[in-house]
Amino acid sequence: MGVAVNQDDRLLLEHQVCFSLAVASREVISLYRPLLEPLGLTHPQYLVMLILWQEDEPASVKTLSERLKLEPPTLSPRLKRLQTAGLIERHRDPADERSLQITLTARGQELREKAVEVPPAVMERLGMTIEELTSLRELLLAVIDHASHDSGRTGT
Repeated sequence: MGVAVNQDDRLLLEHQVCFSLAVASREVISLYRPLLEPLGLTHPQYLVMLILWQEDEPASVKTLSERLKLEPPTLSPRLKRLQTAGLIERHRDPADERSLQITLTARGQELREKAVEVPPAVMERLGMTIEELTSLRELLLAVIDHASHDSGRTGT
């Protein structure tokens, strides 16, 4: 026997921001899957590649970790799989042996040419305008910033 629920009840699933964000995240990421499979990438690997495609120089694991908001141990398996696929190389920084540097291989650089088709295809599948998506992204960045400050982490 259930408890009578008032529609203003803050414990309704439909009122939970975490639920809406989790479902939206799963649904949007699922749109990427068929677009990334021909590239040989998973969504988490795609995010790493996006950063590397932006950089003209090697990126440290620390930099990737900070940009992706992930701990280095979480990032390491992704980097190993990208290296096995021949898309990146990992090497120690000669100036600091503790720092692992990540560079794109020629194959990793060439993959960018195919990946440029991914964002417009996702936008088309979502049926949203660039203005709507930009507004949504800015709002989500504000959520991330507020949540990371509240939890004591630094956010961007």
